[in-house]
Amino acid sequence: MRVLVLNCGSSTLKFQVIESDGLAASRKLARGIVDRLGGPAAYSFKADSGAAEEKALAVADHEVAVRLVMDWLRSRPELAAVDAVGHRVVHGGDRFVKSVLIDDDVIAALEDLCEIAPLHNPGAVSGIRAARKILGDGVPMAAAFDTSFHHTIPEPAALYAIPYDLSLKHKIRRYGFHGLAHQYDILRYSELAGKALQQVSAVTLHLGNGCSTTAIRNGQSLDTSMGFTPLEGLVMGTRSGDLDPALVSYLARKERVDAATVESWLNKRSGLLGVSGISNDMRELTAAHQSDPRARLAIDMFCYRARKYLGAYLAALGGAAQAVIFSGGIGENSPLVRRSILDRMEWCGVTVDDMANESVLGNDGKISAANSKLDVFVIHTDEEAIIARETARIVARAG
Repeated sequence: MRVLVLNCGSSTLKFQVIESDGLAASRKLARGIVDRLGGPAAYSFKADSGAAEEKALAVADHEVAVRLVMDWLRSRPELAAVDAVGHRVVHGGDRFVKSVLIDDDVIAALEDLCEIAPLHNPGAVSGIRAARKILGDGVPMAAAFDTSFHHTIPEPAALYAIPYDLSLKHKIRRYGFHGLAHQYDILRYSELAGKALQQVSAVTLHLGNGCSTTAIRNGQSLDTSMGFTPLEGLVMGTRSGDLDPALVSYLARKERVDAATVESWLNKRSGLLGVSGISNDMRELTAAHQSDPRARLAIDMFCYRARKYLGAYLAALGGAAQAVIFSGGIGENSPLVRRSILDRMEWCGVTVDDMANESVLGNDGKISAANSKLDVFVIHTDEEAIIARETARIVARAG
């Protein structure tokens, strides 16, 4: 089945065209991005067998962007026919515990969820509406959710220790995010290790501008570092991660601003950027870490927090973990960060092969030493492959 995968942000549209059988097999046919929607945008489209086509132009909204993608695909006979469309949706709330076929009721529910995911879900809903308008009812569409993978987290880990009636009333719980990435990572590890998914337990660290870690037991999410929002957990590019919640009201009083302003600081001015004062880009901080004390401090804080979560999740898995898995832009491409996180983790059986760690960049590879009791893998995350797989499976079942 040929699936068009759409990943719509507030000001971007990314796509891939993937041949998928609904199982493990897939083939990438094309990909691209339309950036800076609503103004002087630019696009870059590339078929698997050709050079990238790039152009700057005005793109008013997601509908114009989707139409641009479809016109480009239809201009190429080998890409013109699309059997289904898979949409990435960040937040599925407590209703969508798995990927679903999209209909009017699903769209209405997704619009309701925009209240608790105002930065992420509106773009996805706009993309869904645009695709349905352009492609019509004859092309089935599915939604795959970043939160769905984490609905297996048990209540003691999912709930916060606030008044229970408030949790129920306002649907407050640990939803978790990056679920598509963590789902792909554990599936790919099971393939590389030659083990059935239901027999695999591991800690996955998805490290990029946004970061999260997940304890996975028997192929299912047991706990994850992001919570009610993506702000909780690890130190990230511009997000603070874990902190004392009283800091919000304290800073609001001291700086004479409202809580929403402080929350914006925690999301957009904190993390690696806030500590270093230089950048949220780990590549820039790595280049400066020997000469700039604050760049070094930011990296040290980033790695310490990740190591602390890794240790906690190994404990949560009760000795059942078979692997530690790194993914994401930083996880896949920074040997320094991987080595720093795993430093002094020999107590739990992790031994790193330094040569392998230095050589594995942006691709799948094993970086643990032969005598390591736990596998350590780097996995190049492919969220689009998961979305295509889920879409093909759902559409085939519905047909």
